[in-house]
Order: sequence, then structure tokens, then C-alpha cells
Amino acid sequence: MDQYQKSQDANNAGDAGNVRPIPRISIQTFCETNGVKATIDAFTRDRRVQRTHITNHMGGIRAAIEFYDNAPTPNVIVIESSLEGEALIHELEELANVCDADTRVVVIGHKNDVELYRRLIRFGVSEYLITPIDVLDIIHTIGEMFVAPDADPLGRSIVFMPAKGGSGSSTIAQNVAWTISTLFENEVMLADFDLAGGTVGLNFNQEPTRGINEALFAPEKLDETYLDRLLTKCTDHLNLLAAPAMLDRTYDFTSQSVDALIEAAQKSVPYMVGDLPYGWTSWAESAVVSADEVVITTTPDLAGLRNAKNLFDNIKQQRKTDPIPHVILNNVGRSKDTEIRPSQFEDALEIELAAVMPFEPSVFGTAMNNGQMIEESSPKSSLINDFRQLAGRLTGRTTQTTAENKSSLMPLLNKLRGSLKKAS
Repeated sequence: MDQYQKSQDANNAGDAGNVRPIPRISIQTFCETNGVKATIDAFTRDRRVQRTHITNHMGGIRAAIEFYDNAPTPNVIVIESSLEGEALIHELEELANVCDADTRVVVIGHKNDVELYRRLIRFGVSEYLITPIDVLDIIHTIGEMFVAPDADPLGRSIVFMPAKGGSGSSTIAQNVAWTISTLFENEVMLADFDLAGGTVGLNFNQEPTRGINEALFAPEKLDETYLDRLLTKCTDHLNLLAAPAMLDRTYDFTSQSVDALIEAAQKSVPYMVGDLPYGWTSWAESAVVSADEVVITTTPDLAGLRNAKNLFDNIKQQRKTDPIPHVILNNVGRSKDTEIRPSQFEDALEIELAAVMPFEPSVFGTAMNNGQMIEESSPKSSLINDFRQLAGRLTGRTTQTTAENKSSLMPLLNKLRGSLKKAS
């Protein structure tokens, strides 16, 4: 018996109780046969995938290629294919053209071809399963990508921090989080770190009964399961970790608590957006230093320039091997005669601003009063494009796949195709 078949049998024989739940990810499947479709249908009903967002299609790889030509790709694509060898590689190459680089692909085949299996794994396909398969095979395969001890972190943490009070950082963070969740159809957790006066619940017209305070004040209990209980589902892909916004106690917590929350979020959802209040504390410093992406929001005045530069220089110094902070200039045009020009901010910080947001109080005010985001309340606003551009920049994704945004499978599969030709 070959090593691949032994691995398959070991998975099938595994104890179902030891298979861990799959985190909040998006999964899309493309089946060719009714047998595999029936297994996928049973998979969607299993208790261990209750947190995931799953859609099932028929048509195999060809249907997936056509579908993703005009749609965002999920975290995981599961594809059934009866093709073998060169034909399978050719189809996967076409799929790679319309996939985002971080999308993981599981192929379900009908032939126990150990050489093809090894080459697919070596060159970027996450897993190759052969029929017949059962529900536990799929749960185990996808779960190992995200919950195994040596697996890469699932989530990407994006932290927004104001350079001064009233800079609009929370509003921008909330709109960007909503845009990521709707534009790319990926799960997003929006965490409101302003425990005394946070606006996440208010601006989304939600009244959460639990929230971020329970996570920060009980870090010893914080894991993916406990964090999941604290989330409030806002839309299909957006989950809120709201602040209590009450003054019945003081809110002093440690940087270790914040680190534990961010780490748990990275294991639970593809994107965590943290909305930090104004103020330089030890825990705020820890949050911006450990985040994958940092966004500084400021206003076009002297204090805004000074504070933004201080924050930018400090964070950049502490994150020497990480991406430099993004800077957003907000409320531009509010006081045209006295405000500092965007070009002066760019000269002082020696960067290109991530966004220059105009002063549009009626647009923002209407959205807040309605408990909606800008794209919901003002669908023709020019601000929508700003939020979409920010969403793409902070996630590394685009609304339309381009030649520069190919899946990492593409160069590897080109090599694989060549090696198959030589073998034949």
C-alpha cells in the first residue's frame, strides 16, 4: 500500500471526536457527481462547520473558472474533477488565473495517482483527495489548514488608530470592515476597543448583550470557542465585538489581554479590524506593533500633522520588518483657508497618503443616524470608491482579479505542467 493511501485510511479511521471545528471561513465547492454532492451537503450540516459560510455548485473546475471570472474567491475552494494528468493541470492553470493568491484549493479526484498527488502538493494545491470520501475527510482536511499546530495564522489583523480626537477613525474603520465583508464575501470581526464610548453597536444599529470587555478581562478563558460566543452577527460576513459604552466601571486592562484577543481572532476569522480610541497606552502600543496592518487617521491641521508624524515615526521604528503604517487624511475641505494641504503631509511623512477623505457631514451624518454604512445610506457617494480602495489595499486583494493578482498556484503549476510533459 502506498504512503498516500495509508494517509487516506488513517484519516478515515480517525476518531470523529478528535476533529476540531472549522473556524469562520468561506468555503465554496464545485461538484461533478451526485455522490460527492451528497457528501458535501452532509458536510454543510455538520456541527463542526456551523461557523463557516458554505455554498455548493455543480460543474467542477470549468464552472469554478466561469464563476470566479466575475466574483471574489473564498478562503477555500473544493473542486471535484474526473480529469487526470495534463488535462487536470491545464484546468487548474485556468483556475489560477481567476483566484486570489491566498485562496486554498482542495481537489477531489477519482484516481489514486500518487505521483500526481505528490506533485500537486509540492506545487501549491492544499490537498488531493480521492473518492469515495466522507464528511470527516473534508472536515479533517480543511481543519488541518487552519487549526493544526504548525498551520499559518488564518487571520489578518488591521488596526485603526486616530492621531487626535475627532479624526473620524472609528467611522472609517467601521466602513472599511463592512466593505471588506461585502466586497470580498469573507468573514470579518470588527472589534471596538473604546470600551467607555465605542460606537460600533450604535452605528450598526445593534444592541449586543456581550462584547469585548468580557474578552479583555478574562484572557485566561480566551480561545476561539469563547471568542465566538462573544460575537454579534451583523451581516452574512460581518461579526461585531462591541464595546459596552457604559461608565459603571473603569476600563484598565493589560497589553497581554489585547495580545491574547488579537491572537485568538487570528485563529478564528480571516480579517480582524480593530477600532482603537485616541490615546497612547501600553496596550494600544502593543496592538499597533503586533498588527499586520496599521492605519493612522488624522485631520488637515497642525495638531493632526504633529501627532500623525509622532505616531508614524514611533510605529515605523518599532515595526522595522513590517509594512509601514498607512495614513488617512480625513475631513479635507472643512476649513479650506487654514488647513494644511495633503502634499505637505506627504512631504513631512515621506509617504503617499493611503486616502484623502473629503469633509461631507451630511453623508456621514445620515449614515450614522440610520445605523448604516455609507454604501448603504448613500449608494452614489464618491466615498464608496475610497472605502473600496482602502479595503483592497489593506487586504492585498482587488475587486477584479488581474495579471498581478494571480494565485500562487500559477508559477508552480507551470513547472508542474512541464514536469508532466517530461514524464510522458
